[in-house]
Amino acid sequence: MSNDRLERTGSVSAARRREVIDALRRGAVPESGLDLLATGLGRFEEALDAELDTAASGGSVFKAVRGEYGSGKTFFTRWLGERAKRRNFAVAEIQVSETETPLHKLETVYRRLTERLTTSGFPPSALRPVVDAWFYALEEDALSAGAAEEELAGEVERLLAARLSEVSRHAPSFATALRGYRTALTSGDEGTAAAVLAWLGGQPHVAASARRAVGVRGDLDHFGAFGFLQGLLTVLRDSGHKGLFVVLDEVETLQRVRSDARDKALNALRQLIDEVHSGRFPGLYLLITGTPAFFEGQQGVQRLAPLAQRLATDFTTDPRFDNPRAVQVRLPGFTHASLVGLGTTIRDLYADGAGDSGRVKAVVDDAYVSELAAAVGGALGGRVGVAPRLFLKKLVGDVLDRVDQFDDFDPRQHYALTMSSNEMSDIERNAAAADQIELDLP
Repeated sequence: MSNDRLERTGSVSAARRREVIDALRRGAVPESGLDLLATGLGRFEEALDAELDTAASGGSVFKAVRGEYGSGKTFFTRWLGERAKRRNFAVAEIQVSETETPLHKLETVYRRLTERLTTSGFPPSALRPVVDAWFYALEEDALSAGAAEEELAGEVERLLAARLSEVSRHAPSFATALRGYRTALTSGDEGTAAAVLAWLGGQPHVAASARRAVGVRGDLDHFGAFGFLQGLLTVLRDSGHKGLFVVLDEVETLQRVRSDARDKALNALRQLIDEVHSGRFPGLYLLITGTPAFFEGQQGVQRLAPLAQRLATDFTTDPRFDNPRAVQVRLPGFTHASLVGLGTTIRDLYADGAGDSGRVKAVVDDAYVSELAAAVGGALGGRVGVAPRLFLKKLVGDVLDRVDQFDDFDPRQHYALTMSSNEMSDIERNAAAADQIELDLP
């Protein structure tokens, strides 16, 4: 085993190992523990860590990640999200969708952000714990400044107004709702408090009685979303978080929507980028993912010239010399060698928690991992770049689990790769069909 693999798999807790292995067995990207699998991402670390540090120190960052289907974009964003969490960022991953999260309706994007908001200590939605921690911090600041117990409520109100003064210029209702939430909470009106917090998170159709009770009106709109995001960043910072890492995943879906909605969404993206670069959102690291076709095609970024200019990056040179500091970076996708490297890392991680670690490593040796990677890639028309998910699913569920449980199981004798269409994604199914590979289709 290489020193790199020893470092990544040598001291992993049983719970963390189990979480990663269980996700791979299901054919899913693990929610955490991705540093254990980060094969080939080392060349990005220094530049991305510097960008996270920029956001943590009050700056703001926009980044675009491009890669074909299967190149590991979701893995990359969750890996970077983990690095952000270790720096005490809050994190939100949002799937762009024409029906669920249309990009041209930023109020919906903000709502999904608050629904998916997570921190190192709280799962989604962490909005309420963050807001509660903020009020606690205001109380502590007031007491540290010498406020007496009877003066505390007034001092907290004064600090609230001061901290949100910039936000209130654009979205005064954000501060109004926070005041209303605190008032409802202190008076024991949990129903109103919960409703107001939902409204603060961008949820529509909040009871009119709750809105009237705290003095806010209507629902959040497209332009108000900017102000609410600004307010959320302030609350996060003052409650002890370094910033907010937000992923807008699968932005390429914009290519498939109606032309009028697509144009609005592209303009909303351009507007978001400009606001990030203007410094309006201190502490925000905003990352989008998309395919090369989205960034280069006439149904995507190139449809809006100002957006294309902002994202323009030279990818005509050797990928070895890509600039990780550029506004747009590309993921090269997997080769057979990198797929084998990932497979042996998973094999070692699995073996460390197995009943007989030595047997697992001996039976599923590097040569067998290479054979299985070649077989999965071959079954997908030779498109190794789309093979990682199925390869890891087969390696864990069909091979490693059996070796661990059955003393006489030998994958070279007792296992033949089969892949059914119902376990494939559309991309994997198309890759298999393109080469007319005969699969075992039950």
